[in-house]
Amino acid sequence: MMTTEVPVHFYAAAGGVVVDPTGQLVLVLVRAKRLLPNGQPEIRLPKGHIEADESPRNAALREVHEESGLNKLEVVSNLGNQQVSFTFEGRHYLRDESYFLMTVPAGATHAHPEAQFKRLWLAWKDALTKLTFEAEQEWIRRARIAWDRRLQDISDQDAQQSDDDTQMEQ
Repeated sequence: MMTTEVPVHFYAAAGGVVVDPTGQLVLVLVRAKRLLPNGQPEIRLPKGHIEADESPRNAALREVHEESGLNKLEVVSNLGNQQVSFTFEGRHYLRDESYFLMTVPAGATHAHPEAQFKRLWLAWKDALTKLTFEAEQEWIRRARIAWDRRLQDISDQDAQQSDDDTQMEQ
C-alpha cells in the first residue's frame, strides 16, 4: 500500500491578548467573511507572521496594531510559546506561536482595524468561550493568570509602600 506524505509548512507567528484600561475586557477580532460550519463567524485573537528581522515581541506589537488598529499598545508580560498543528485549504501547517499580554492606555486614539476584521471587547469569560480555536483559548487562560498575578504584585507593592511610610512616620 502506497502512502502519500503531505508536506508540512512551518512558520512562526506572534500575537497579543489585549486588555482594556479597566482590566475587565479582552479584545477579540471577528472575521465575518470566514464562516464556521454552524454559520457563525470566526472569532480570534490578533496575530501574524514574524518577519525575518524582528523579535517575537516586536512582531506581536506590529501584528496587533495592523489587525486591530489599536495604538500605543504596552506589553505587560510574555505568555510563552506553543506549537499549533492544523490543516487549511488542503495544506498542513505547523506554527510556533508566541503571545504577549498587552494593555492599551485610556484615551488612546485608534485607527480602523484591517478590513477583514471587526474589533469586539468581551469579558474574560466570554472571550474564553467565544474564541473559535482551542489554542487561542489557552492564551486567554494564560493571560488571565498573568493579569491576576500583576494585580497581586501591584497590591503587594502598595502594601509594602504603606508599611514603609508608616515606619518613616514613627
